[in-house]
Amino acid sequence: MDNVEISRFGPRALLIQFAEEVDHQSLARCRGLLRCLEENPLEGLHEVTPAYCSLLLEFGDSKRISGQLGTLHELLKAAQAQPPEEAPLHEISVCYDGPDIEEFARRNRLLVPDVIELHAVPTYSVFLIGFSPGFPYLGPLDSRLHAPRLDTPRPRVPAGSVAIGGEHTGIYSVASPGGWWLIGRTDSEIFSVSKARDAGSKEAFLLRQGDLVRFRAVGDLSK
Repeated sequence: MDNVEISRFGPRALLIQFAEEVDHQSLARCRGLLRCLEENPLEGLHEVTPAYCSLLLEFGDSKRISGQLGTLHELLKAAQAQPPEEAPLHEISVCYDGPDIEEFARRNRLLVPDVIELHAVPTYSVFLIGFSPGFPYLGPLDSRLHAPRLDTPRPRVPAGSVAIGGEHTGIYSVASPGGWWLIGRTDSEIFSVSKARDAGSKEAFLLRQGDLVRFRAVGDLSK
């Protein structure tokens, strides 16, 4: 993979910069780099933290970094971008009865059915996992649904809340404070606390960066 830069980030970490802006191409490059590092684990590498345009590699100690730089350069050269169509697709049922949906529709000069249709039609990519365990930043979001975050965040948003904030939509993976517009809810378990007790278990997370998500509007989550 070309145009990938590696720089030191503190005494025990490396920062891999693989893009300058967020789009489907940057996401494909990120997925390719993550897969390459998973298939070719570096000695002493403790954690990989992906962001929109970079990866942070954290090692156990600074000596490990010097010994792995040559190998890392070769791995990055061999890495291939993974386009979105190769990503896993998750269909998530959503009941669009969120406490903010009517005000959100008025603010955006839409009817509630329009908000539901515009939100449920696209197939989204998981551009980033962050904020709380497993919380997915999904996009691209139809520009007609863009909205600034709430002036006053809620002290507690229930897990499973489907929301819009800025240019993204997402799903609250755990109960937490939050300032996004709540337009619906799902009973899909985005993050499992019980599975997370098994240290390092990937099964605790429903979604990974680069996965695809399609929402299915339902009137009753029990069906």
